[in-house]
Amino acid sequence: MKTGLSIENGIDMTAAKIGGVVAAVPTPFTENRTVDVDAFLEHGRWCLAEGCDLLNVLGTTGEANALSSLQRSALMAAAAKGLDGGRMMVGTGTPDLETTIALTRQAYELGYAAALLLPPYYYKPVQDEGLFAWFAEVIRETAETPISLYLYNFPQLTGIEFSPALAAKLIQMFPERIRGAKDSSGNLDYARRLARIPGFAVFPSNEAALAEAEKDNFAGCISATVNIDPQSSARLWKKQSDQATLDRVRNIRQAIAAHPLIPAVKYLVGKRRGHAVWGNVLPPNLKIAEAASLDALDTIAAELTSAG
Repeated sequence: MKTGLSIENGIDMTAAKIGGVVAAVPTPFTENRTVDVDAFLEHGRWCLAEGCDLLNVLGTTGEANALSSLQRSALMAAAAKGLDGGRMMVGTGTPDLETTIALTRQAYELGYAAALLLPPYYYKPVQDEGLFAWFAEVIRETAETPISLYLYNFPQLTGIEFSPALAAKLIQMFPERIRGAKDSSGNLDYARRLARIPGFAVFPSNEAALAEAEKDNFAGCISATVNIDPQSSARLWKKQSDQATLDRVRNIRQAIAAHPLIPAVKYLVGKRRGHAVWGNVLPPNLKIAEAASLDALDTIAAELTSAG
């Protein structure tokens, strides 16, 4: 977790790398599409108390790309005020440089441990040289606010996959800023290739990968379904040979992933909290409405409650 700044070779940099179990937290919205900050903070505190090492704020699960830059900035500030910024990483990547730079600067100023950067995902196809130039510009423009940066690989949504060669070049050229990646591709062979890059910390998006984290050199996981049972993921991270915990983690994830992920996670957070605000999602996402889906999710919630 970020504990302030240190000086290395005359460069200000965050003092520690991050690792462990990271919940990609959802964002609660009222009926008029404003953020319910109190509900957000309550859930964040619960995740941290239940075993999460950090929170990932304003990622895909947080519906960041359905929000304006002003909305994102406001939630970043509210989260940093109500929670420990050193235990949060925040999504600041957008298709345009100026917004990405502004949000990344703000993340540093608010004390976040790291910023998670999507690639500029509108123009495709794009060469590695173009992506390198884009990230180099972000790094140059945030030199005075040198927050640690993690690449966000999610080719199913962005249409862009970070090549291992590009990742290696970025950390070689900017070792004081580029720290690693969140990989939401679901391709563990790809994640393992990234994890072989010296000094490059890789977080798969499935908590079941924690069982092989030491062998595969993963730094932890960043996952939406961690929101539902953080204790089990934390237990698996600490004891990766625990087959019973791995089975529980895998079964919960598979059951939730059988439904649209964001509304399913939010529905289950709402069941725990007893707060209907969590049922709301922003278009183009839709609430879960099918009775069979709701019954299946209610069964998950009941089993989690009975298991303590």
